[in-house]
Amino acid sequence: MRILVVGGAGYIGSHVVKALLDSNIKVRVFDNLSTGQEINLFQTAEFIKGDILDSDALLNALDGVDGVVHLAAKKAVGESMEHPEKYAQNNITGTLNLLNAMVQQKVNYFVFSSSAAVYGMPKETVLDETVPVHPINFYGFTKLEIERFLGWYDRLKGIKFISLRYFNAVGYDETGAIKGLEKNPQNLLPIIMETAIGQRESFSIFGNDYPTPDGTCIRDYIHVSDLASAHVLALQYLTQNNQTQILNLGTGRGLSVLEIVKKTEELLNLSLNYRFADRRHGDPAILTASAKKAKEVLGWEPTHSDLENIIRSTYRVYQS
Repeated sequence: MRILVVGGAGYIGSHVVKALLDSNIKVRVFDNLSTGQEINLFQTAEFIKGDILDSDALLNALDGVDGVVHLAAKKAVGESMEHPEKYAQNNITGTLNLLNAMVQQKVNYFVFSSSAAVYGMPKETVLDETVPVHPINFYGFTKLEIERFLGWYDRLKGIKFISLRYFNAVGYDETGAIKGLEKNPQNLLPIIMETAIGQRESFSIFGNDYPTPDGTCIRDYIHVSDLASAHVLALQYLTQNNQTQILNLGTGRGLSVLEIVKKTEELLNLSLNYRFADRRHGDPAILTASAKKAKEVLGWEPTHSDLENIIRSTYRVYQS
């Protein structure tokens, strides 16, 4: 089996590539290196530099592959609300280009990097796949629209897909094989780490008056290596069962922002400089995943996602 990983030089993509290679699956990486990095590429994976807005490049990249993992999306929630045109072009138009090229090249298996952002501001605090989807930002909207397009391409063109709705991806490969840091990170743990190594002076915690034990938001944090293993299982499931699925990926455990900050200070024996700021619009107090369906369908369980491992694996990369 040969798999095309679109966005395979990025943070999550490089971990997916490693998991595929470790499973003796041949990998071709397609990435424009706008946020992905050459340092994240593996010598044992073929690399094509190209953009998902280039249909001819996609046709070339898809030649001879059996399936696609698609991770090439813009993902900054705030930016998506300020510049929706960028997100419409890259996330929606780019994905349609990819699907149309797959139809031409007769590639029928597709694993999609979706997001918990499709759920918006749900009333429930533990989310399974039956929770209504009502995205409240344009990034989440693009992910949901792609899932809807995938449903039509399944029915009309026979492309079978698994959409993996991630919760909060964190951590780094524990062997140290992946060293590329995220560019302009918007997520909590990279920002904490940049503060820990002195790259930034301080950071803000948005809201300390939520109805949670310490007043800060609670989220479901999943180690990126656990996310990567789910992609391997998803491809194996598609080739064996030829059946579409939509699955949440999370641990089912909630960790507060302050809990992560305090645990980082304890493990690294340092004091972080942070301040409390006003809540951000659209941030629910608690959001965790039910990944029961992923376990039932794929046999998947997170095994790397304890908080100490998340913090230590991340710090090793930032420290080096």
